[in-house]
Amino acid sequence: MRLQVVDVGSVMLPYEWTLKGSTQALPRIQQIFKRWDGGRVTLTAASQIANTSSSHQKLDFTQLVDAFHKFVPYAGEKTWKENYVPVLRNCREQFKDRPPVDGEALCMAALAQWEQGTRMRQISRRVLSKFLDWAVQRGHLKPIYSPPARLPETLKPKRIGYPLSDAQILSLIESIPDPRWQFAVQLLAVYGLRPEELRWLRIKDGALWCIYEKSMGGIKGQKTEPRRLHPLFVRDVDGTAIDWKLQARLQIGEELPPLRTEGKGAQAVTSYLRRRKTWMAMIEEADHAGEQLTTYSFRHRYAKESHTNNLPVANIAEAMGHTMEVHLKNYGRFKPSGTGNLYAEVNV
Repeated sequence: MRLQVVDVGSVMLPYEWTLKGSTQALPRIQQIFKRWDGGRVTLTAASQIANTSSSHQKLDFTQLVDAFHKFVPYAGEKTWKENYVPVLRNCREQFKDRPPVDGEALCMAALAQWEQGTRMRQISRRVLSKFLDWAVQRGHLKPIYSPPARLPETLKPKRIGYPLSDAQILSLIESIPDPRWQFAVQLLAVYGLRPEELRWLRIKDGALWCIYEKSMGGIKGQKTEPRRLHPLFVRDVDGTAIDWKLQARLQIGEELPPLRTEGKGAQAVTSYLRRRKTWMAMIEEADHAGEQLTTYSFRHRYAKESHTNNLPVANIAEAMGHTMEVHLKNYGRFKPSGTGNLYAEVNV
């Protein structure tokens, strides 16, 4: 059945062109007229809102998700598959039998598979909120399913990253039999790289650059820019800087280890290092100190040594490829403090 309004337009209604169908359609037409409000909204929008408000609303989640996918074109296929599809699938499951009572119940059920406080749950919650906002604003879902401003959730305290010392890095390199992995560890330590960045190193105009573009969390579609890398040499027991000629070795094509598929660099590095007894012993040392040893501990070392040498925060952040705000949030504890010196002077 089609509802035709002279000089306004027409919309299709889900009823047969029969006497029974017209009887069923009349209440819906009345609802459309009420929401049309004399032309304040379009006929199509009024029809969609009336359909959403119907207690017999049936959702075609496949079409809904496909439409939402077009709304977030900046999400690449890999990101869509890993970060969007799982939580949207869970959302769809909640409408199969009895629909959720409201947006909070829907969110809690759809996010239940991820442990509270984990990074994946945070990502999934952000995706789900974006989807529900989009669907409610366009009349695909009832307003009752708007995502809550806050969800009752217990957050895990973020563990402190452990900065490797130069002596530990040298010990680790000595324990690695594969020259390719030695090369990778040297690059991570000297340039403070993220593990994934190992595959994105390039020589441009005689300088070493990282052209990896990392998504900026919470900022729609924006990514970090490629950056020039600046070495911070590892020093031996005598304090002498060690120049491993890393840029020159990259320039002549020295081989790096396999890093799995794109986006799995950290997993590849972690998997290899956890097979080294030296690395596992360092994990215990870090745990004893109340901190956490990860593949980012080379990066923590770079930040700590940069601060120890009194380099300006803005320059350190630029060299590490993030904003000053991100740097101070994650590495601000390495900033030198004059408190210790002041107390030392009192005791002289």
